[in-house]
Amino acid sequence: MDRITKILCGIDDVLACPRCTLALSRTNVVVGDGPADAKVMLIGEAPGRNEDRQGKPFVGSAGKILNSFLEKGNVDRSTVYITNVVKCRPPGNRVPKREEIEACSVYLRKQLEIIAPEIIVLLGKTAAESYLGRKVSMATEHGKPFEHEGRTVIITYHPASVIYNRKLQGAIEDDFKNVSEILR
Repeated sequence: MDRITKILCGIDDVLACPRCTLALSRTNVVVGDGPADAKVMLIGEAPGRNEDRQGKPFVGSAGKILNSFLEKGNVDRSTVYITNVVKCRPPGNRVPKREEIEACSVYLRKQLEIIAPEIIVLLGKTAAESYLGRKVSMATEHGKPFEHEGRTVIITYHPASVIYNRKLQGAIEDDFKNVSEILR
């Protein structure tokens, strides 16, 4: 168990969290992965099947795609902290419900407090709208760094989106290059 998970277990015992109905169908709580002093935090939507089995974020096909984007953007995965808006897999990989997102928000806020990243990369519309608390236009807002609550934020498409729309690949690669440039 990583240091951040141990700290989070001190608040409401995240590994046995009963805060929403997702607790009824999960195999594992997927808190996050990465160093506690990461300058970059990636926030996705929710764990998928492989993540639920292994207890780590982005280890399935979307994780392989994410690794590729990080590599092309010259960002080392071992230096970033990766988490999701919700920590348990929604049944059938459906989009998390508002009440599920709200139930997990205490954990995400605590992760942000502990890690204090300089840059937050929001992976997909659900993560972006959940974190920012507003509607987001992926077409017009992705890849454009902006300040939110004292941090630089970049919205990009979810890595899995290229499975369904290969045309997004170049845009996501460019978005991750922006992350690398900001880190310099």
